[in-house]
Amino acid sequence: MRDRIIKFLQAENKTSSQLAEDIGVQPSGISHIISGRNKPSLDFILKMLERYKHLSTEWLLFGKGNMYKDDAMQELFDTSAYEETPEKNDSAEKMNASKESDKSEEENTSHSLRKNAVLEKIILFYSDNSFSEFIPQKNNA
Repeated sequence: MRDRIIKFLQAENKTSSQLAEDIGVQPSGISHIISGRNKPSLDFILKMLERYKHLSTEWLLFGKGNMYKDDAMQELFDTSAYEETPEKNDSAEKMNASKESDKSEEENTSHSLRKNAVLEKIILFYSDNSFSEFIPQKNNA
């Protein structure tokens, strides 16, 4: 997990002291984790996941999948999509008119993707800083 925290810091272009400030822990605690002296506590992990909602729990805990929940998060700082240009201003009315149809299309696509998805695991986090996993039995019928 130490390596994943370091990769996250690099990807977010943050220092360990910035991370400490963001999640409300002592900088020395993060220093001990990064140096390998200590392992991150459940409280530390929960604080990271609460502060960085785009961070994948599966990746942080187990190293599986992508660092971010959504591939679009990797393009978060690409501001070209948000800059106004004359072409975008001219077509603003057309875009507003098609928003409703696009919205319903996205909802249908999202729903159809979930119909074919299979639940693999549920992780429950409790207020006493414990957690448990629920892994459904596979039905081979």
